[in-house]
Amino acid sequence: MIELLLAVVFVGAAVTFLAPNRIAGKLAFAISLLPAGISLWMLTAFDGSGNALLSGGQLAFESQAEWFQVGEYAVSWFVGLDGISLPLVVLTTILTSLAILSSWTPIDERQSQFYGLVLFIEANLLGVFVALDFLLWFVFWEAVLIPMYFLIGVWGGPRRKYAAIKFFVYTNVASLVLFGAFVTLVFALGGDGGVSSFALPEIAQAMHAGGIPEGTSLFGLGAAELSAAIFVALFLGFAVKVPIVPFHTWLPDAHVEAPTPASVLLAGVLLKMGTYALLRFNFTMFPEQVETFAIPIAAIAVISVIYGAMLALAQTDLKRIVAYSSVSSMGYVILGLVAYTQFGIGGATFQMVSHGLISGLMFMAVGVVYNATHTRMVTDMSGITAKMPVASWIFVAGAFGYMGLPLMSGFYAEFAIFYGAFGSELLSNAPLFTGVAMFGIVIVAGYLLYAMQRTFFGPFALETDYELDRAPLHDVAPMLVLLALIVVLGVAPDTIFGMITDATEPIVAAYGGEAA
Repeated sequence: MIELLLAVVFVGAAVTFLAPNRIAGKLAFAISLLPAGISLWMLTAFDGSGNALLSGGQLAFESQAEWFQVGEYAVSWFVGLDGISLPLVVLTTILTSLAILSSWTPIDERQSQFYGLVLFIEANLLGVFVALDFLLWFVFWEAVLIPMYFLIGVWGGPRRKYAAIKFFVYTNVASLVLFGAFVTLVFALGGDGGVSSFALPEIAQAMHAGGIPEGTSLFGLGAAELSAAIFVALFLGFAVKVPIVPFHTWLPDAHVEAPTPASVLLAGVLLKMGTYALLRFNFTMFPEQVETFAIPIAAIAVISVIYGAMLALAQTDLKRIVAYSSVSSMGYVILGLVAYTQFGIGGATFQMVSHGLISGLMFMAVGVVYNATHTRMVTDMSGITAKMPVASWIFVAGAFGYMGLPLMSGFYAEFAIFYGAFGSELLSNAPLFTGVAMFGIVIVAGYLLYAMQRTFFGPFALETDYELDRAPLHDVAPMLVLLALIVVLGVAPDTIFGMITDATEPIVAAYGGEAA
């Protein structure tokens, strides 16, 4: 079934790329509904249990076949899903369909190439979440960069070339670091470790069974020092993709210059590649190193929450405000992961999905406002609710979701993270870290309320002097769908939270952690 899902999207991308421009948008949307339908069916038919990487788990839709040999190591086509990856697969397919629908108006040139690249991104994002062999996973991981580079560099704003190059350089250098670190880990586990392939479950179980054998020496480092160095290198490689402070500077530039659909996918799914990889690699394979580096990681998480929110508070561009909000929100994910409790890690995973929906909604709303007003500056407009009531109120609803309004997904995600982090036994001074991070919600409320009050309410004024009309249905419809999903997950979080905690429990239990 996973092969069918990937094949539909890859073939659809190729077909769309070659289609006439006049039908490319509608064709891409029709094609994108197929993987969305398949992923929703997979969600209803899911029968997996446990964690994909740790022993005792039962993978859903698993498929494995040897691909080729690298010396004594086998490389396989190895895919499967558990309760961590499946919600992210569904998020990817739904956001892609809605992003394509929302782009029909602003994309008016080279449409076939644009929509073909969007579907190509979707295919590789799905590959990142389903792949369970490192080299296969890394192919998908790197392939995501190429279409996003072109989407920003060709269809972006005035500084698109700078933003695209910065995005590519930052993330590609980080990929080289993490690739070198993981290959070093595989070689260090060889021999006595018994690792004979690049399969992630085999490597994770070898790490939990004893890790790098005593007596191993690489680059002048013993087993313990080598494990720590690999953990840090992997963390840095993934941290750039998240991104967390101080590796975040590429994100606002990419968001501001990217077209709206690219921003939706960038914030909604691409950032989750980093947090997903941190969970799969660092926080699953290296429990002892998590304990060693818990305080620095928690400090980085809290700094990202507060600093990202403070940067957003200083912005007047709506896109930059939402972009810096993502830095702050990803800090909450890191805090939940380092808490190393079932609720902490489960809440972090739930936050990945929740933030994907909310940030996608916010970027779509900003795109609708920009298409109508030709400005994103909060100082250039006010009172536009009178002219665009539906789009404005959807933006307001999304902003309240960002603030953690009860009965919306953001509330449950942050509550689970705070609950799990506050009771963490691994993290010393856990209540202090949690309390400081919670203050970030106050800052979030401050800049979002200011932006809403200045832009949407009060007497109508528009510096660009454009005639405003109500947003078209194909702009409003995807935002309404996202808003409905945000409310559904807020009212009934167990829709996915049960499968998430089932997959995170073995991670915590393997180190003797608590489920709190």
